[in-house]
Amino acid sequence: MMRLGVRMTESFTPTEFIAVVNQTLEYAYSSVVITGEVSSFNVSKGKWVFFDLKDDESSISCFMAVWNLRVPLEDGMKIAVRGTPKLWKQGKCSLTVNAIKPIGEGSLKKAYELLKKKLTAEGLFDAAKKRPMPEDLVKLGVISSTGAAGYGDFIKIINRRWGGMKVQVANTQVQGMDAPDQIIRALKYFNERGDVQVIAILRGGGSADDLSCFNDEALVREIAASRIPVITGIGHDRDESLADLAADVRALTPSNAAEILTKDRAEEKTKLNRAIERTRQVLLQNIESARQENRNKVGSVSRGLLAKYIEPMSRANREKIEKVLTFIRGEYEKVSTETAHKKKLLETLNPEKVLRQGYAILSGKISPGELIKITTLKQDINAEIKEIHERE
Repeated sequence: MMRLGVRMTESFTPTEFIAVVNQTLEYAYSSVVITGEVSSFNVSKGKWVFFDLKDDESSISCFMAVWNLRVPLEDGMKIAVRGTPKLWKQGKCSLTVNAIKPIGEGSLKKAYELLKKKLTAEGLFDAAKKRPMPEDLVKLGVISSTGAAGYGDFIKIINRRWGGMKVQVANTQVQGMDAPDQIIRALKYFNERGDVQVIAILRGGGSADDLSCFNDEALVREIAASRIPVITGIGHDRDESLADLAADVRALTPSNAAEILTKDRAEEKTKLNRAIERTRQVLLQNIESARQENRNKVGSVSRGLLAKYIEPMSRANREKIEKVLTFIRGEYEKVSTETAHKKKLLETLNPEKVLRQGYAILSGKISPGELIKITTLKQDINAEIKEIHERE
């Protein structure tokens, strides 16, 4: 009989103990993040990755599949790894790693340079593969954190410069170990649906550590493989990630990405006004040329009549005929001027011109419940009037 307050010592076989420890680890530490320095890095048979993660006093063995290694490693690099601890049958404890992130400026730079060299050799960043942004952009996919200032600036500038664009947003993390996989899923989503013309990946400024998720190998390859053109606006103008190099267009910031993707409303209005003025000048020149040509023809006819019929006549008769010809020329000029004016007026009042400018023509009785006809440049629309409000 066990006495109260006294705890019995548990008894296990080695196999039972290892199973109990692993159950405890799975319950209490199903996923841990450990920071340390890489040592004894080794790739076995092109399939498995082994290395130790150490500090000044201790070391833990790490293991992962080579396909899951998305950051280049070398001995001496400082990294944070996320994984699951496990006690093996041989009594050795190790960490099965599922994510790695370089820590510190030196390790970040080293990982960046190693992966850049590898992917450049594969031709992943070749300029010949880059596609321009479409000029008629109306459907845009955005991958960003919707709570970030960079995303807010991007949307504000898009709406201010042009507006009317259909924007679909995939809200993802844009820093940390989970960010690359979330962005990859968003890229796959947009590519599978195929209902956007461009994908924009956005993230405002931050430290090199914050932006390191955009140097993830799987993410960089997914950007390069996208069937839909990709533009990146990551960090500030001085920041450069491997995601930037893989994208079709690299913007310096999220705001710069918005400027690249949209036309400026004020600038386009100025261009249109200049085009209208140039067209008006050409029309005026053509009208004046036609008027001068007709005047020359009338003058030529008049000179021919004078030489053949009028000069042999008496002085009095010649004067009468000259007056008649002068009157005819005057009337012709008046008619020509009136015709040109009416032609210009008709062109101004032409309903087709109004429709080409984006307006519509309403016809019918304007009263609630009545059916009206709405005519646009390419469509006739029947509609019912629901309400009428007087404009102030």
